[in-house]
Amino acid sequence: MKKLLIATVVGVLSSTLLLTGTDALAQGGTSTAKPAAKPKAPAPKRRLIKRKPNPAKEAKVDPIPDGSEKWSCNEGLSFMLQGDMKRDQIVTVHWGNKNYRLPREVTTTGADRFHDAASGLDLVVIPAKAMLFSDKDSSRLADECKTLAMEQGSPAPTQANALNRAGTGAAAPVGASQ
Repeated sequence: MKKLLIATVVGVLSSTLLLTGTDALAQGGTSTAKPAAKPKAPAPKRRLIKRKPNPAKEAKVDPIPDGSEKWSCNEGLSFMLQGDMKRDQIVTVHWGNKNYRLPREVTTTGADRFHDAASGLDLVVIPAKAMLFSDKDSSRLADECKTLAMEQGSPAPTQANALNRAGTGAAAPVGASQ
């Protein structure tokens, strides 16, 4: 009799689970459905604090170095250069309200090149003009840059021109006045 009672209870439980499971599947859920989660309360609104601009911090302008020479470029651009390109290993270029110290790079073309890898600023000077490049976005920042003396016909104050004028026996560059 015990066996019959146990078999009946197992049968009733099985059929109940079977009916419950099919009803749950018909509704799109599973037989092991979790109770519905409480909807989350909306996050508290955060107030955006607009900070007042700090002109002293945002408009930081490096002073133009003493003894700088102005190089005027196309499109009304210009930069200031401090140093002697004929002998100095580092020159300072004042561009975009900031000073850049550019060390000399060795070239095989005779052009003077001053390049700072950290800032990406690159100054190339040939006898006829100077050009300012940016390594960051591979662009030419300024072109056809000349000093006042260059605009009057003198070649750029480069190391190559200084050597040619010093009587090394080398001919002066084409277009250079002696």
